[in-house]
Amino acid sequence: MTIKLYMDVHVPDAITIGLRLRGVDVLTAQEDGTRRLSDAMLLDRATALDRVLFSQDEDLLREAAQRQQRGVPFAGIIYAHQQKVTIGQCVRDLELLAHAAAPEDFANRVEYLPLR
Repeated sequence: MTIKLYMDVHVPDAITIGLRLRGVDVLTAQEDGTRRLSDAMLLDRATALDRVLFSQDEDLLREAAQRQQRGVPFAGIIYAHQQKVTIGQCVRDLELLAHAAAPEDFANRVEYLPLR
């Protein structure tokens, strides 16, 4: 089974394009018309669409932690620090996760890139 990704507004287009060229199902916040949503609402939207949210925004980590503490379900977040992982590494790691994992593997979790 594969996962579908939802890219927040902080993700470079090169990552989205690279993933699409590799057959990964990707939807951006810009395409979905949600570029101005709060972090909580963006995570709700990704969850409603059964998509794992990919972000390079540290604020989403706080939102995920709060939800984990309160037991509020979400589809999952994959996070990569903007200065600690290259675009190429993001594409490779996200492609691997998208094709090798199942949506339930990410439920209520945060996965960090780069993969080790």
